[in-house]
Amino acid sequence: MSLLDLDIPSGSHQEDAFIAAFDEYNDALFRHAFFRLSDRERAIELVHDTYIQAWSYVCKGVAIGSYKSFLYKILNNRIIDEYRKQKSVSLDAMIDGDESDERYMTELHDHSHETLITSIDARHALEYLQDIPPQYREAVVLRYIDGLSPKEIAELIETTENVVSLRIHRGLKALKKILETKQ
Repeated sequence: MSLLDLDIPSGSHQEDAFIAAFDEYNDALFRHAFFRLSDRERAIELVHDTYIQAWSYVCKGVAIGSYKSFLYKILNNRIIDEYRKQKSVSLDAMIDGDESDERYMTELHDHSHETLITSIDARHALEYLQDIPPQYREAVVLRYIDGLSPKEIAELIETTENVVSLRIHRGLKALKKILETKQ
């Protein structure tokens, strides 16, 4: 994605702040989306949509205190929408008798070796994360995968820093317990 895809009036303070946020957070947002979705093209699309939506808020005069929290909030909402859409599509495929194993074999064949290893590692990590409660999983992913501070996570999920710290602690404790039983 490039900033040329967005219609930004030049020379404004809003433009400077937006461009700075784009430069600083674009890669991190992509990694977050890719980690959560395991689909490079879809991750790129969702990050692009995130910036478009963020810019539309700026154009409406919405004051943005922290671009990082704001962008992650938009992206997380888009990812949640994507999960909902995938569940609906998966259910339709099961009803229609679509063989998902065939799709995965094609996916494996089409990926390069490096991409495949990255994808397997991400899915393996996600497998263990899926075993902890959702509120803990979200806090752990945002803290250790996305590198957000507890304060930024608190703003993002609209709770206190203490609650976030507690969720991270309990999530890591649950993850450690799972890892100990798998070994």
